[in-house]
Amino acid sequence: MMNNPTGATPEQLGVRPAPALAQQFLTHAFGWMFVGTLLTAVVAFAVQSSPTLTAFAGRAYIFLFIGQIAIAWTIGGAIRRLNATAALGLFFVFAASFGLTVGLIVQYYTAASVTTAFVGASAMYGAAAIYGATTRRSLASIGPVLMMGLIGLLVVSVLNLFLHSSQVSWLVSIVGVVIFTALTAYDVQRIQNGTFAAAIGSMEKAAVVGALVLYLDFINLFLFLLRLTGGRR
Repeated sequence: MMNNPTGATPEQLGVRPAPALAQQFLTHAFGWMFVGTLLTAVVAFAVQSSPTLTAFAGRAYIFLFIGQIAIAWTIGGAIRRLNATAALGLFFVFAASFGLTVGLIVQYYTAASVTTAFVGASAMYGAAAIYGATTRRSLASIGPVLMMGLIGLLVVSVLNLFLHSSQVSWLVSIVGVVIFTALTAYDVQRIQNGTFAAAIGSMEKAAVVGALVLYLDFINLFLFLLRLTGGRR
């Protein structure tokens, strides 16, 4: 267990964990994030291969969306009351349910487009993660800007459900790619600096929250890039 009686983040205190501990934070978070992403890919592939799963995902799309928000909120908001095993189990449920959603979405695009978007997202994500882990510059100041950008992105996306504007959709996709690439670097630095561990008080639980954040960064980057560059069937 790690205690932070002042409530201040490592950035606010102006301290950084020892290199070995910082590496441990990242290794645990990326390890669970990789497992979650693999689970999503397996479920998405199963949806592609099963008309029954496709029909289920289509009928339950709204319920899946609401359930995913509820799970993410539970992990992030109630992490102190959960034990690490329960939090990790919820993360895997979240990743599996997202696999149903992703499997449904990618059916509208060609296999080549999905592959290209995945490779492109992986390259951008990897570059951003390396930058976040290696830069000596604090990225804390861009956090509020990115959060405001996310809110704006959500509002415009909802409005475009009624506008049906291809230009707005294209712009939203570009902004989404930029925001989630920047968020990747920002979140990697927060994990490495021990921000989550200090706030939660447990490295095991912090690893789960970190994995969820990194997972969402990658999945959203992939989906926005797919919308931007993907060729529809």
